Amino acid sequence: MIRTKTRVWLLLLLFAIPANDCSAQTAPPPLDEHAFERAPPTVVKGLATRFSLGAFAGRFEETRLGEVRDAVGQGTIQHQGDAGDSIYWLCYRRAKDRLWVVSSGEMGGPDHLVTEIVEELTEKDGRTSTDCAIIPDKFSPVVVDDKLHLGMSRQEVITALGPPSKSEAAQMVYSHEGKLAHGFDETAWLILGFREDKLVSMRGGKTTTN
Repeated sequence: MIRTKTRVWLLLLLFAIPANDCSAQTAPPPLDEHAFERAPPTVVKGLATRFSLGAFAGRFEETRLGEVRDAVGQGTIQHQGDAGDSIYWLCYRRAKDRLWVVSSGEMGGPDHLVTEIVEELTEKDGRTSTDCAIIPDKFSPVVVDDKLHLGMSRQEVITALGPPSKSEAAQMVYSHEGKLAHGFDETAWLILGFREDKLVSMRGGKTTTN
């Protein structure tokens, strides 16, 4: 009888957990491979090396997803895909802002090192959504390489980063490839989306291969 009561109590406890804690978060938007077409790696210096969420400072391929989660105090690391297509991520939201901190399952390794940051402004108020954790205001703005953040004008981006590798009406791409010590290859990118001359989405990432 004690065991039966225990099982009933555990079942009641399980169903009492809010559904939001068990639901999967929205995955980051897939990388647009076409964005790299006809976008030669013209950026000579390092690109997408650092990122910050307010006062929290991180580095691509060095900072772990767990460090970001612990600093923010919110969020659950999610997983999707297998082998080379596998990714891990944290998803956050505030007002009309959605942020993903991503680790490639292959390049990020078992420590889930951050390999990409994706942030975008949406038309609807994200506060009504429940699929991603709310990030406290003190972790804004999100800045890449101490320069880039949403809301900048196209000219402000060019002034900060130099001429892009590829430029279209609604998008600019910055692409970098370089050789590191011990024969390693470094690839880095920024894919920037504009609406009415304002930066409304940015995707920055970096991977190192041998």
